[in-house]
Amino acid sequence: MTTFQIEPECIWAVGATLGEGPVWHAENHALYFVDIKERKVHRCGEDGGLRQSWSLPDEVGFALPMRGGDFVCGLPGQLMRFSFDSGALDLMHEVEPDLPGNRLNDGYIDRHGALWFGSMDNAEVQPSGSLYRVQRKGQPRRKDKGYVITNGPACSPDGRTFYHTDTLEKVVYAFDIDDTGHLSNKRVFVRIAGEGYPDGTTVDSDGAVWIALFGGARIERYSAQGELIDTVPMPCSNITKIAFGGHDLRTVFVTTARKGLSEEALAAQPLAGGLFRFRVPTPGQIQHQY
Repeated sequence: MTTFQIEPECIWAVGATLGEGPVWHAENHALYFVDIKERKVHRCGEDGGLRQSWSLPDEVGFALPMRGGDFVCGLPGQLMRFSFDSGALDLMHEVEPDLPGNRLNDGYIDRHGALWFGSMDNAEVQPSGSLYRVQRKGQPRRKDKGYVITNGPACSPDGRTFYHTDTLEKVVYAFDIDDTGHLSNKRVFVRIAGEGYPDGTTVDSDGAVWIALFGGARIERYSAQGELIDTVPMPCSNITKIAFGGHDLRTVFVTTARKGLSEEALAAQPLAGGLFRFRVPTPGQIQHQY
């Protein structure tokens, strides 16, 4: 195992309660991310400048790009289409109307343009969360279930291995996946040792899996065989997700959170909840659109 000799730079001390879901939009040359608990979507440039923020009516688990310019957002029980230009928010699908205690969490768009997302118990107690996939003209279809906190849907560069995270069990699962989105052969890919819980997951162009550790003050990088190969220490404890971006997809953006930190911890971690970046030699994968 190596430890990257990297000094993560805070490019926006936004102080997010629960920063999540960074996504690089190459056409706009901008990074988007959410603050779930503050019900906000943020946008900035590669250097953290050109900052803009939008308020949504409820907790927003993810905001991902759609073809045509709008974004699909995951609100409790709803997939919504959001226009940054007009501020319009239109219902696309209802999700789990029978589970009012659930909300939507992490999301991902695969190479076929299908949206994957998880639901979870907002109280973080009941295993009422599920993993879903939805295509443009279809309804959300449940692909797995039994999670308290779902996280980190992601896929290998060849589109044959799918990853999904059970945060509280500290397990990242791997599945075989075919071109129709069918999952099979669920197996443990990694069990996280030490402090921290696996949160958002991203896969680079080499097939290495990057896992943000909530409460772990670090990011871990695993080979496709599940071997820990790199660690990136971070200056705050609650690391939520990373995204590759910039002109060459070698800039790593990192969202973090203040949620759950004591006053003493917040005083010791003044950049908690900030947006960070650092550079790496291996690029990420292209961000697809729904």
